[in-house]
Amino acid sequence: MRASTVLYNGQIRTQNDDQPLVSAIAISAGRIVAAGSDSDMRELLAPGGEAINLEGKLAIPGLVDAHVHLSWYADSLHIANLTTAKSAEDAARIVAKAAESIPAGDWARGRGWAQIDWPGGAFPTAKQLDAAIPNHPAYLGAHSGHAAWVNTAALRLAGITRHTPDPDGGKIGRDDSGEPTGVLYEEAMQLVTRVIPGLKGNFIIPEFDPETIARQVKTAIARARRGGLTGLHDFDGARAFQAYQLLRQRGELQFRIVKNIPVELLDHALELGLRWGLGDDYLRVGGVKSFADGALGPRTAWMIAAYNGEPDNFGICVTDPEELMENVSRASAGGLPSTIHAIGDRAVHEVLNVYEAVRRQEAERSVAPGQMRHRIEHVQLIHPDDVGRLGQMQVVASMQPCHAPSDMPMAERYWGDRADMAYNWRAQLDHGAPVAFGSDAPIEPIEPLPNIQAAVTRRRADGSPRAEGWRSGERGRLSVDEAVRGFTRGPAYAAGLEDRLGQLRPGYLADLTVLGQDIYTCDPMTIGQTPALGTMIGGEWVWRDF
Repeated sequence: MRASTVLYNGQIRTQNDDQPLVSAIAISAGRIVAAGSDSDMRELLAPGGEAINLEGKLAIPGLVDAHVHLSWYADSLHIANLTTAKSAEDAARIVAKAAESIPAGDWARGRGWAQIDWPGGAFPTAKQLDAAIPNHPAYLGAHSGHAAWVNTAALRLAGITRHTPDPDGGKIGRDDSGEPTGVLYEEAMQLVTRVIPGLKGNFIIPEFDPETIARQVKTAIARARRGGLTGLHDFDGARAFQAYQLLRQRGELQFRIVKNIPVELLDHALELGLRWGLGDDYLRVGGVKSFADGALGPRTAWMIAAYNGEPDNFGICVTDPEELMENVSRASAGGLPSTIHAIGDRAVHEVLNVYEAVRRQEAERSVAPGQMRHRIEHVQLIHPDDVGRLGQMQVVASMQPCHAPSDMPMAERYWGDRADMAYNWRAQLDHGAPVAFGSDAPIEPIEPLPNIQAAVTRRRADGSPRAEGWRSGERGRLSVDEAVRGFTRGPAYAAGLEDRLGQLRPGYLADLTVLGQDIYTCDPMTIGQTPALGTMIGGEWVWRDF
């Protein structure tokens, strides 16, 4: 077959074990025709075709983020960014400055605060916001996404008082006298989000109308492509799915999205007969997303043993294991795998028990593990007795290396030596689990290169805590090739797309990323600074700067 495009004179890491490194590839009709030497590939170029000199640059399969809240990330680009706040007062000032441009009475919103980074590490209060933002109700999401900080006006509009009971799977922060402090955990966040005009969604993820989401998402996708991403796995709700369908229908979705379904829509999905993989190569149905617990930041991750220094705090069970079991079983019988958020070691243990039971049900129906690709999202802390169970059951470990540098101080403080088994993607690979990497954007930046650096080094950008990396040292760090596979072959397998994505080999879709330096040979501590010079999806450049 003749090629319309040939990329030559490159260092092309194909992720194809039979042909791992070539200098050129030939492309036609959105797919790779052949890979090999410059001369052989250029002979395939059709008259009028384009030959592009990579000038020795590194090209790899298109990077895919296996865990993103895309509509939430898109919205976060339009509200106050609190990730740099040095204190509660500083965060309040940032929001107050942003609120100057909105009418009095409108909601002031922001996200990204992390009390662990503030002097003393105490959670903020409504009164601190009241002093800075007297003319607006305010809702500020925590860095983790599992807590929110609101002012008195917001509490009043939501009807939250000392007499308001904690909702199932959530907690209202209270002072010693029982009065609400202004911090809401897990499902309690929804007490406020449901009264914010235009918002809909679960307790973490706000959703606007589909047209607004579609408009915002286009900006977010453009940023993702500039970072080298060719696709992602999304974990937002129904309105986000509607927005992505609008973009696909209009021919404006030059990006690949695997859309996971919130568990609250499971009945609807089963009634419609939706099955894993429905759709096309740009927008397709993934699994059913559930929450087993909270997060480390607000100490709501569900633990086997209590948090260090908090002997009565074992976190929050967001969904009872019996309910998880029922939902996973029903989804599996209907042709949908499950993907379950589990951060604490108790949550991971209970989810593994559920999957073990459902795997037995599937075996009775002659359904092999590869036909039902269940996932655990995050797997941030796992008990040593459970470490090999994902591999044994072929459950996908969907992990986010970027969380390790961010969470190191909290993990040390609240988990202590248990952190030896925290963020340990090496352990999952060594035990044979399929591993797919992501960012959890907007919790962390969506750009993949700093994430790859975190997987390879287990260090922060400033080099801390030590040259051998945090906690597990050589046992925890990955090679560059292993880290890249976490963003290529791993997400492809998790989505059932391993026959067309994740590698640069004949017959596969021509999705690739061209990088500004060879991350396989450079100083690992500079990987995160590497620019993406080109992003190609289906043989078309969607970002190019060379």
